[in-house]
Amino acid sequence: MALTLRLWRSLPLGRSSARALRLPTGAAGSRGRCVPWPLRGSEVMGNTGAFKRSLLISALSYLGFETYQVLFQSSVVHATAKVTRVEEILEQADYLYESGETEKLYQLLTQYKESEDAELLWRLARASRDIAQLSGTSEEEKKLLVYEALEYAKRALEKNESSFAAHKWYAICISDVGDYEGIKAKIANAYIIKEHFEKAIELNPKDATSIHLMGIWCYTFAEMPWYQRRIAKMLFAAPPSSTYEEALGYFHRAEQGKTYLKLHNKKLAAFWLTKAKDYPAHTEEDKQVQTEAAQLLTGFSNKN
Repeated sequence: MALTLRLWRSLPLGRSSARALRLPTGAAGSRGRCVPWPLRGSEVMGNTGAFKRSLLISALSYLGFETYQVLFQSSVVHATAKVTRVEEILEQADYLYESGETEKLYQLLTQYKESEDAELLWRLARASRDIAQLSGTSEEEKKLLVYEALEYAKRALEKNESSFAAHKWYAICISDVGDYEGIKAKIANAYIIKEHFEKAIELNPKDATSIHLMGIWCYTFAEMPWYQRRIAKMLFAAPPSSTYEEALGYFHRAEQGKTYLKLHNKKLAAFWLTKAKDYPAHTEEDKQVQTEAAQLLTGFSNKN
């Protein structure tokens, strides 16, 4: 503003402020010399007040640009700080997950449930589901958490369709919801589940969990009881189907061992069941898988 005032005070205020201007040769039409061109300020500027206003606007525009630069730099700093903050939260969340601190992880992430960051949201979906799986969670709470997890996973997918983890956890959460919505919804959801597991694998072919879960999908429909298969055929023209051989292309944990048992390859069954039993357990569900693998190994050993 001080710059504006200085410019305002320097403006000519009347006819007495007129100055003789010297123009270059070409402008005045003379030959090789500058000639005096005595003109009053009003003749040059037309309207002194209009000229003063134009200079004032120019000064304000300059000040506006300076302000814009300051605000822009401030926004960049703020955005950088925000990204750093999200990265710190994700790092802390991953540490708690690896440590098996399910409840602490859930408490941490629910503070950011209104976030628009896909990485935070799919982790929150996973944490909600893990809380639902805890033995101390009531059936009513479990149902609420299952639907809550689906909502977080859906939002994560909306924010970033290129996130393999968002696709994976959306598929998992849809599968969980099927337990509360009947056989028709469960079979209808099976197509969606398969689609998102396949998309997760496409986006990240090295993600063992997505491959493993796709194997479970194949195994489940390969082993579907005849009466469920009949119901599926009544409800859908082409119900989901698979084979044990197809499941073998995906399995990497306990269900892979179960598939080998079905195919009577005892040596490979024992190998994969042992791997499943020794796999580090991060959640309540992981512990259940370990227990099941150990039971299958025990039954398998007793038959030999």
